[in-house]
Amino acid sequence: MTSSLLFHTAEGSGDPVVMLGSLGANHRMWDPQVPALARDHAVIRVDLRGHGDSPVAPGPCTMADLAEDVVEVLDARGLESVHVVGLSLGGMVGLQMAVDHPQRVRSLAVLCTSAQLGPREGWLDRAALVRAHGTTAVASAVVGRWLTPGYAAAHPDETDAFQRMVTDTPAEGYASACEAIADHDLVAELPRVAAPTLAVAGRDDPATGPDHLHQIADTVPDADYLEVAPAAHLASWERSTEVNAALRTHLAKARSEP
Repeated sequence: MTSSLLFHTAEGSGDPVVMLGSLGANHRMWDPQVPALARDHAVIRVDLRGHGDSPVAPGPCTMADLAEDVVEVLDARGLESVHVVGLSLGGMVGLQMAVDHPQRVRSLAVLCTSAQLGPREGWLDRAALVRAHGTTAVASAVVGRWLTPGYAAAHPDETDAFQRMVTDTPAEGYASACEAIADHDLVAELPRVAAPTLAVAGRDDPATGPDHLHQIADTVPDADYLEVAPAAHLASWERSTEVNAALRTHLAKARSEP
């Protein structure tokens, strides 16, 4: 990759699966998925713009911009179409890719995300807070939504690692992503999503609960729905066994379709 591209890793071989993470996270949030998926797939984990080791782009950005960033990675790797797995912000980017670049998305799995996540003012306020005080100002509250209290208490080292993941996110990268979420609204576009789609909800998710995923599954043609519990916003981590099994089934089904 060149410095103009998003940072990404590639593991395994087979049909490519691109994995897009949550606001404030980097590609390591997908660690529990790699062993399960890399058996049959080339797993490409991407740090979104301004997150992890990807560059911070100047100026505001939209969800369409974030989707274009990922398409540039596909172009650089010579990939015509891929399976896309996204959680939270990554799920929004995946939905945007499926609307704007349907030929590039062979299948789509969206976890703990939303087609529209208001109120807009709340996201703009969070962007302003982070620009003024850094991501340390929101890290504790963010990770408090990622894991259920019981899981967090039982796994303090993981909780601390996630806090560092958030605080290591550049303030401008985090803030500009908040502004992209503020203006994100694909509700009217969901019927246009043609890719085989799986929507996964964490029953205890305080950020994008089951109602958000039901809306996607009920509106995208022939989409499947899965709810896991106990699980908060980072359901892929807290309920990795169930989520991995669902992703493998979803990807196998998509591979078998013409």
